[in-house]
Amino acid sequence: MTSDLPVVVGVDGSEPSLRAVDWAADEAALRGAPLRLVYASLWERYEGAHVSEDVGEPPEGVRAEVIVESAAQQAGLRRPEVKVTTEVLPEEPEYTLLRESRTASLLVTGSRGRSSLTEALMGSVSLTVAAHAHCPMVVVRGSHDNRALPATHGRIVVGVGERQTSSAALRFAFDEARRRGAEVEAVRAWRCPVHETTDHPLLTGEPARLHEERAVEELEAALEKAPDDVRLRRRTAEGHARTVLSDASLDADLLVIGARRRQRHFGLQLGRATHGVLHHSACPVVIVPEPE
Repeated sequence: MTSDLPVVVGVDGSEPSLRAVDWAADEAALRGAPLRLVYASLWERYEGAHVSEDVGEPPEGVRAEVIVESAAQQAGLRRPEVKVTTEVLPEEPEYTLLRESRTASLLVTGSRGRSSLTEALMGSVSLTVAAHAHCPMVVVRGSHDNRALPATHGRIVVGVGERQTSSAALRFAFDEARRRGAEVEAVRAWRCPVHETTDHPLLTGEPARLHEERAVEELEAALEKAPDDVRLRRRTAEGHARTVLSDASLDADLLVIGARRRQRHFGLQLGRATHGVLHHSACPVVIVPEPE
């Protein structure tokens, strides 16, 4: 299956962004999609016309072109079959990436960068883009080198929340599993409120059992229409969702989570679980917009 919509990756010359380029090139090959490399920076605002020349360095705009061309060559050597295009823009990185997300099949960034594009994991730019992207967004992080192919573990983890907030994430996980020939592990975290155990010390185990059973029921309901052509494992685990999912990422190739889009709000609303896995996941994280 091929796609006309590109996989878009933000580049800034940093090692994490170049790892993201490799990962995105592999993903574009999987999807039969073109790859688009974008560099965005407001150098014209902060750098005078002759500042770089005065210190013996090329202007930022020239350096940006070199960075993007080098990244394009890297992607071309890695995946010669993928069509690669580039663009350098004197704009706010978040503005550029959000605009790109409107016409992309997937938006990819590294976890850290040398510039404001991805200067710190989930800094202001990354959080803004992750919260408001119009397409699924991948943050390439963890110690899985820079490979989408071949898969290291053959396993994709997807977090399952309330039934209405997980459908798009589940569809993404199933589609990606088909592309990779991987297994999907659907994980539902649950917790027993403290007051339910401390108020009745002799019944400590009963409330926990009820919450676990409810989690199992919710997981089964969410997976009611799961496809038959994808290997699927179901798991419930006690704990904060951010901790449970981060732990599950240790032996996964991809961690998929949904983020709900709410009416009368701009973009996605990132909760604690999303923030947590974006900071602590051991593998690339995909944030999938979930319609209300």
